[in-house]
Amino acid sequence: MENHLYRQILGIRFFTGTAAQSVKQMKTKGGLLVVPAAPALKDLPTHSGYREALLDADLAITDSALMVMLWNLLHRDRIRRTSGLEYLRRLLNDWEVRLPGNTVWIMASAQSARRNLRWLRSQGILVPESHVYLAPIYQGEIEDPKLLELLRERQPKHIIVTVGGGTQERLGRYIKHTVGYRPAIHCIGAAIAFLSGDQVKIPVWADRMGLGWLLRCLSSPQRYVPRYWEARKLVGLILRYRERMPEVAADTARAA
Repeated sequence: MENHLYRQILGIRFFTGTAAQSVKQMKTKGGLLVVPAAPALKDLPTHSGYREALLDADLAITDSALMVMLWNLLHRDRIRRTSGLEYLRRLLNDWEVRLPGNTVWIMASAQSARRNLRWLRSQGILVPESHVYLAPIYQGEIEDPKLLELLRERQPKHIIVTVGGGTQERLGRYIKHTVGYRPAIHCIGAAIAFLSGDQVKIPVWADRMGLGWLLRCLSSPQRYVPRYWEARKLVGLILRYRERMPEVAADTARAA
């Protein structure tokens, strides 16, 4: 795609086209798609594993409303925001993803899987049990031979990862470099939870206005208010570094 559809922000090459264009590119070329949100982006100086996963991604979309707003103000630019939720809605309308057995879903927990699969069924998307994987709690460097065995056996064209930000990107990178073929790996995190009711539902209008973070905070203040308050650190990073990758902090204990 043309270079004018990309911007380098904090060292990451972001695609600024539409959700439909993003889905088309992933279908055509495969690889790793990431959806960096502000609470994770602020960790770029201290989380080397996350940073390396973003740098290694084949497509990064502009999910962070805060990042897009700051970038446009600082550079008098007009890049668009494409949220992970918008991307997922578009992806799930594609016949290739909806085809039973063509997609493996990596879920964060058994409870999340039940709710997400029930919602997918309500949308006419039938996911065989053999194509659902419950991710363990990954500690340190990610290795998951059991997951690789499943993927190599099933050979899905699409892999949709719904675990938390900071982890899912590293998991996606691990899959990309070890699975032995080139599927499309979509790291969409909590996006499906906003549709299935596993988390607070986010209407289309709220997502378009970049208010998903507010609805999450209102639904569970103790869980999300501290998280999004910490995300304010992204403002300082963008003001200081703009196009450049932030310098690595001296303390990178969480980098693995």
